[in-house]
Amino acid sequence: MSVDTVSLTGWGRTAPTTAVRFRPRTYEEAAAVVRGRGPRGALARGLGRAPGDAAQNAGGSVLDMTGLDRVRALDEAAGTVRCDAGVTLDRLLRILLSRGLFLPVVPGTGRITVGGAIASDVHGPDHPRAGSLARYVDGLELLTADGEVRTVTPGTALFDATTGGLGLTGVILSATLRLKRVATPLVAVSTERATDLDDLLARFTAAGSDGTPYASAWIDLLARGGATGRGVLTRGEHAPPSVLPAHARRTMRAPRTVEPDRRPTGPLLPGGLLGRTAAALLNEVRYRSAPRARTGELRTTAAFFHASDALPDVNRLYGRAGLVRYRFTVGYGQEETLLRVVRRISVRRCPAFRAELQRFGAAGAGLLSFPVPGWTLAVDLPAALPGLGRFLDGLDDEVAAAGGRVCLAQDARMRPETAAAMYPGLGAFRELRAELDPTRAFRSDLARRLDL
Repeated sequence: MSVDTVSLTGWGRTAPTTAVRFRPRTYEEAAAVVRGRGPRGALARGLGRAPGDAAQNAGGSVLDMTGLDRVRALDEAAGTVRCDAGVTLDRLLRILLSRGLFLPVVPGTGRITVGGAIASDVHGPDHPRAGSLARYVDGLELLTADGEVRTVTPGTALFDATTGGLGLTGVILSATLRLKRVATPLVAVSTERATDLDDLLARFTAAGSDGTPYASAWIDLLARGGATGRGVLTRGEHAPPSVLPAHARRTMRAPRTVEPDRRPTGPLLPGGLLGRTAAALLNEVRYRSAPRARTGELRTTAAFFHASDALPDVNRLYGRAGLVRYRFTVGYGQEETLLRVVRRISVRRCPAFRAELQRFGAAGAGLLSFPVPGWTLAVDLPAALPGLGRFLDGLDDEVAAAGGRVCLAQDARMRPETAAAMYPGLGAFRELRAELDPTRAFRSDLARRLDL
């Protein structure tokens, strides 16, 4: 097991802190780190794709889980897979697709680990139907504060605290996931432009009744006036063999291996390009180049679900200070709040290139899970924007007043009293954590900041 002292940030590259990083290769090595932790505690970390400080532990220990990356059992007949927490979704999906299987919930990036996905209880563009990932976890092995490994199953308080619990109940070592079957490795995609936010919400609502499972929209947050909230709605479903060209149907086989992702991972983009003028130009090009209406386009699963992974260093566009991701949700019936938030961002001329709108269905059982029925919007903003903290605090107040919440797993700046008001399960989470881990063996910068 290698050990070093490093400065760590989230994907947003804000608020770096220093920790001792351990790279365990076995469960026993991970347990030894937890037992030998110092006064600042320990925390599991995957690929560091949380935008904020959820995977940092200033002055403490951090377990880099990427060395625990074995797929231990794949039962194709039952449609289940058991794997280590350090397996990436990108790699797991390649293995599954080669066998006609797929994850029921796929978030917007494949460059996160299974353990990180469970600890964040991630959601995908089919949440109204599928829910979030915890629904498909049949069980997990959890390394707890006493250095022992527990088998945790759905329906227990510890399971509900761990799924969405941001690593604060222990170290997820492995998990068993239920899968679904897909006929082809392609997605049939429909795209349409919306002229403003009302039009976009109406198209979203209509799309929910046509049987297409996946739907998300990009919003132009620099458009103003009558075009405020204009955007592009993208919907998709797994393509049946019948929609493929004849030659593809004849030659299509389920390959036993799939080529790995060979997209570049080094620096691609110079820093600080995304000012207001550049962002407005990019948004205009993106909106105008989208088709007014198109159906039947075929995309690979990677191109549909993980398009942003094609530019792994896009976070550097936001300058040396990094980016802040603001993801919130408000319930159905609170569309006026959503419109006010969109309008406030637009009027302020925030250079927002990434802005994604999705719908949520029923909430899961996770005590700190983010999704609740309603609309969710995620926007990336340059951390160096003057007055950004005060501006986002004001948006927090709007969201909280509407009964909504801000995503903890992606947060970098929320106030503790705001988090407590937004998450009614926080009290029960604190009680269980105090009972299970009275010495606070598991800690993070996020947990300290928000008093989780």
